[in-house]
Amino acid sequence: MAQWVTVWRAAQLVGVPRGVLQQRVRSGEIALADGLISTETLLALYPQAQLEESGMLERVVQIRDESFGKRLRERVLPSQEVMAQRLFRQSQELADVQRHLQRYHALVIALRDRLREAQTQAGGGDPRLAALQRQLNDGLAHALATEPVDVLDVMDDLLKVVSAQVTVRPSGRQFTVEGHDSLLQAGMKAGLKLNYGCGNGSCGMCKVRVTDGQVVRCMHSDYALSEPEKAHGYVLACAHTAGSSELTIETLEASGPDDIPVQQIVTSVRAVRALAPDTMLLHLQTPRSHRLRFLAGQWVTLGLAEGEQGVRADHPVASCPCDDRNLHFFVPRSANDALAARLFAGAVKPGDAVTLWGPQGRFVLADDESHPLVFAACDTGFAPVKSLIEHALSLDAAPSITLFWLATRADGHFLANQCRAWSQALDPFEYSLSTHDDPGTGASQMAAAIRADLFDIDCAFYIAGPQAFVSTLSAELAAAGVPASQLHAEVTS
Repeated sequence: MAQWVTVWRAAQLVGVPRGVLQQRVRSGEIALADGLISTETLLALYPQAQLEESGMLERVVQIRDESFGKRLRERVLPSQEVMAQRLFRQSQELADVQRHLQRYHALVIALRDRLREAQTQAGGGDPRLAALQRQLNDGLAHALATEPVDVLDVMDDLLKVVSAQVTVRPSGRQFTVEGHDSLLQAGMKAGLKLNYGCGNGSCGMCKVRVTDGQVVRCMHSDYALSEPEKAHGYVLACAHTAGSSELTIETLEASGPDDIPVQQIVTSVRAVRALAPDTMLLHLQTPRSHRLRFLAGQWVTLGLAEGEQGVRADHPVASCPCDDRNLHFFVPRSANDALAARLFAGAVKPGDAVTLWGPQGRFVLADDESHPLVFAACDTGFAPVKSLIEHALSLDAAPSITLFWLATRADGHFLANQCRAWSQALDPFEYSLSTHDDPGTGASQMAAAIRADLFDIDCAFYIAGPQAFVSTLSAELAAAGVPASQLHAEVTS
């Protein structure tokens, strides 16, 4: 018998990105009923999700082409307390189902006996009673017959123990809680723009209201909720995880850059490392009690306390917002950047204080971005693009992701290995590296390549790099017919 699961859970069951299923929904290959997908439909589209006919219970989650069991082993399992609570909840649901089935069975048996009595009293001559009795007997025999197990139902039940699905209201977005993650950590890893401050249970800004399901405390918190807040189901997202396999919470999410406050944080240098002869990685770490809340693609101002005015420079964050304590920056060698000069001179050491102001900028993924994504970067314009790509991968909503990266200097592709790793690990990711001394000419050549490969696809374009690169590529894509609403650009130094 077919079961119905959410798109998010369906993607987990068959091991494909959620964006792939959403694309098939839009194309009409998958029909939704109240936002849910039938497991029969999934098995028809992904027939490799079948049980091996080994007859062994230990192999119940083996898949012929891809081992579901291996996928489970690769997960970080939640704590014993959390797993015990989820198993208890599933046992309660199973007991409720068994109790209802027993009552329905007793009701059907009683009805069958009454029909037999009525047929006897009528002398066996009423054809309508005879037809009803045959229908009841046939239906009961069919219900009690042994039927093949729906493999996706078995897999779904197992997933409900090792992971939990959370629905956020009123947005309707969903994310999965795995391992020892709190609700806040899991939501951020999934790319949600949740409200929070310290992330360690001190400020209370991450309060959410639990409207369905149960939670378990996973971290001590100093912030004290009021009794009315507790009575209405409020908890701190940073200090609680899902205690049931399905959970619904209410909270507001940031709708864009205007909802992210500008912050001032004194960070410490975690590492300074050369990525290439003319490109330096600056790794900053925030205090545990004051993390940077930002959106992928935004930039900040970095300052060293030297002299009366100090040294300041603007740089885009190259890391994902899901790790809000560890911030990466790609700093190119530049005579016009005093911070870069100190980095390349070895004057900045691990442990040094760097003040951060931000975030700023509107170069962020559009809300509910479901187009195929095309990213175009020139040199260290790859920094905000990398942050956006990691955020897009967390959202798992884009049908495909393509990167075009132009280098105008010898070490311009300073993270080519990262692109190669993405391409090898992710089916929907492709990349193309190009070189040219002039950013404008290189942009024109890139535009020709994009038109040849992708222009007939309805894509969203995110472009970052020097002014000549950004203006040329944007103009050529616009002239080719790309709507302005699907062009997003950021000029970097």
